Amino acid sequence: MSLHHNRTRKPPYSTREALAHLSAADPQLADLIRRAGPFTLKLAANQSPFESLLESIIYQQLHGKAAAAIHARLIASFHPSGLSETHPTPQQILDCPNDQLRAAGLSANKALSVRDLAAKTLDGTVPTLARIRKMPDQDIITHLTQVRGIGEWTVQMFLIFRLGRPNVLPTNDYGVRKGFALTFPALSSKVLDPTAKVTPSDLPTPATMTARALPWHPFCSVATWYLWRACDLTKIDRNEV
Repeated sequence: MSLHHNRTRKPPYSTREALAHLSAADPQLADLIRRAGPFTLKLAANQSPFESLLESIIYQQLHGKAAAAIHARLIASFHPSGLSETHPTPQQILDCPNDQLRAAGLSANKALSVRDLAAKTLDGTVPTLARIRKMPDQDIITHLTQVRGIGEWTVQMFLIFRLGRPNVLPTNDYGVRKGFALTFPALSSKVLDPTAKVTPSDLPTPATMTARALPWHPFCSVATWYLWRACDLTKIDRNEV
């Protein structure tokens, strides 16, 4: 997953230490790291939790370009003169008419979700950035999944891509599961054929992944990034045949 931001920063952990740890702990993962190349994850540097999660809600189940267009229209709708790109505040989202949200391209369900996000930001359910940075991962998941339309996967993406938490393993993410199956074929129900359609039943279970990933701690987020790359490598290899 990759969201689009104007400013980025490096993760707050040592990527060199992470790669050395993962490569030493797991030879099969080390081979994937070698084939995939440098770790290039960048974090959004200028978003509040409210802004980041609002964008995540918009991006859910949409192609990136379509979601980006909706996100841009929503922000622009609060600046009719076109002279500013300031992100709307939670109060502005609550106060705006529903027609404004729908005109930007939000579905009825997503409009309800962004309003709930705004309300829960104002009442403190969604912590400030300063507070959230001090919270353990599981506490953040517990808080943020109280918002309509935000599940554990969305929060895990927030932990990896916004907060730069080093030890997140989204075992229900399709791409991570497929990348795991490609990297560790002996742990899947069958060896994947990269040219065939893959169903969830062909992929390893979250329990299998969690157990196999124990040596990766405390850098599961870095391993996760490489499991996504495993899917990309399969596409490259197929195109070269």
